[in-house]
This record gives sequence, structure tokens and C-alpha cells, in this order.
Amino acid sequence: MKDGLRRIGVPVAAFVVLAAFALVLPAFVSDFRAQQFAYVSIYLIALLGLNVLTGYTGQISLGHGAFMAIGGYTTAILMIDHGVKDVWTIPIAGLVAGAAGFLFGIPALRLSGLYLALATFAVAVATPGLIKRFDEFTGGGQGINLFGTEELTASLEPVTVLGQELNFNNWLYYLSTSIAIVLYVVAWLLLRGRTGRAFRSVRDSETAAVSFGISLARYKTLAFGVSAAYAGVAGSLFAIATTFVNPDTFPIALSIFLLVGVVVGGLGSLVGMIAGAVFIHFMQTQWAQDAENVIPDWLPVLGKLDTDSPGAPAVVFGAVLILLMFVLPDGFAGLLHRAWRALRRT
Repeated sequence: MKDGLRRIGVPVAAFVVLAAFALVLPAFVSDFRAQQFAYVSIYLIALLGLNVLTGYTGQISLGHGAFMAIGGYTTAILMIDHGVKDVWTIPIAGLVAGAAGFLFGIPALRLSGLYLALATFAVAVATPGLIKRFDEFTGGGQGINLFGTEELTASLEPVTVLGQELNFNNWLYYLSTSIAIVLYVVAWLLLRGRTGRAFRSVRDSETAAVSFGISLARYKTLAFGVSAAYAGVAGSLFAIATTFVNPDTFPIALSIFLLVGVVVGGLGSLVGMIAGAVFIHFMQTQWAQDAENVIPDWLPVLGKLDTDSPGAPAVVFGAVLILLMFVLPDGFAGLLHRAWRALRRT
């Protein structure tokens, strides 16, 4: 009994401390860093959904960016064509993307492994073309500007929330981080219950799952729907953060980066997704673009790399990813589990 309470109580306590730290973080960082961490929260939401699908149900997806695009364009269309306030478009974007994911999961029931990965990758490849095809709704290649000149100016003005004045970057941080915390708790509750056990049974052995009366069709499509809904929320927040959407906002590479984030964080671990989100965001926007200052300090093998070359960031990203897979084959979650077991033995 005590061991069970400890297994639940320690992670809950750690989560509460981490959530409290996240909510006070903007007071100690610049506006620019607050914006950076807002994007980390957005990626975290997307990774939580993808982990439900890939880490807990065993269905590999290379098309998660497409569902983010559905969420982002849903927000853009609702704001521009229907005058819906940006915050209220977020749950709608999640529902629309979730419905799309559920519908995609029905024909995907016949696929598994590499074939499913290729099918989802085909969705990611086709999405930019479909966006351009329906330009009367999506703005085509030019995209949609979520805020006009006056609206953008107004959005950059400080707003008062619960008696505290927030600028746009801090408001975006609190919005995305609060939603990420709520969705993290929702995913934790979902995966700890009967549905989570069914997901893991499907992942471990479909034959055994069927023998225990688990419906493969129900739980596989449910996993796709939940995963896509999380991606839709992330895409909606991403559109609000960038204030603009076009086909290049959700490229094919985004789907690959999201899968990388899940693997680096640790398949089948929610807490590892935090590290995965930090990794894919800062490796893309800071480390890889500032390779000249980072490489010589910690990876002398690449110290002679011409960091002014256009391909240098990609080389750095690939080298770091390969190194991490050798050092942390189970991702950051595996490192945390080993550290926790070591502490329990002491």
C-alpha cells in the first residue's frame, strides 16, 4: 500500500512543483525567452498526443504536422471569416482535428508498422498541396494573416489578467503553458485508467488484447482521435503565436521533428515529453543556428565544421541526435527512471 502511494505521490508532487515553477517563470526571464518557452509548451502538447498514439498504442505516425495544420487553419478561418475570438477557437480546433484523426484512423486499421508510417507520411506530404488547392478558404500559398494591422497593434498592447498586466509574449506563455498543464493531467488520467491499459495491451500484443476482449478498432481509432485533437490544439496555439499561417507554417519536416521529440523524450513516458519539447525547439531555433558557439565547447569532433555553411545546422542536429541515441537509447525518460531506481536503493 505504501509503495503504491509512493509511486503515485512522488510523481504528483514533482509535477506540482514543476507546474508551479512554470507558472512563475516569466518573472525571471526576458520577454523573448517567455516566447521561446511558450513554443516549448506548444510542442509539448503535440508530443503528448503523438506519444499516446505511438508510445502507448504502438502506431507510428509521420503525419502529425498535418493535424496541427488542421488546427491552425481552423483557428485562422474562424478568426478571419467568422470573427471568433482567438482563445475560443482553440477547443474548436482540437475537436475538428480530433474528428479528422478519428476518421483517418478507420481506414488505417488495416495498416501497421512501416505501412502505417508511410500512409501517415503521405498525409503530411499532401497537406501543403491541399491547402493551396482550396485557396478560397485557406488563402492558398499566401496564407492567412490572423491579425490585421490594427488588430495586431491591439494584440501587442498589455492586457490585464487576474489583476496582472501582461504583454503579448507573457500572455502567450501563460495561455500555452496553462493549456499544456491541463492536457498533461488529462493524458495522465486517461493513460492510468482502463483506456490506458487497453492502449498498452494493443501495443504489446494485438493477439493477446483481442483474447482479453479488447476491441482493436475502437482503441486504435480512439488513439488516433485523441492524438489528433492534441495536435489540433497545438496547431491552433502555433497559429496564434505566429499570427500567420500558410503552407510553410506546417512543413513536412515538422512531422519528423515531432517524432524525433517523442523518441528523444522517451516512448511511453509523459514526463519525458517535456525534455523532448525542449530538445526539438531549441535545437531548431538556437543550438543548430548558433553552432559556432556551441560545438567547440562540448563536441570537439565537430569543432572544425564550417558553421557558416547552409548545411551546418542540419549536420549538428543529426550528430547530436545520433549521440543521444547511443547515450540515452530509452530517451530522457529512461535516464529519469534509472536515477529514480538508484535513489530508491540508497
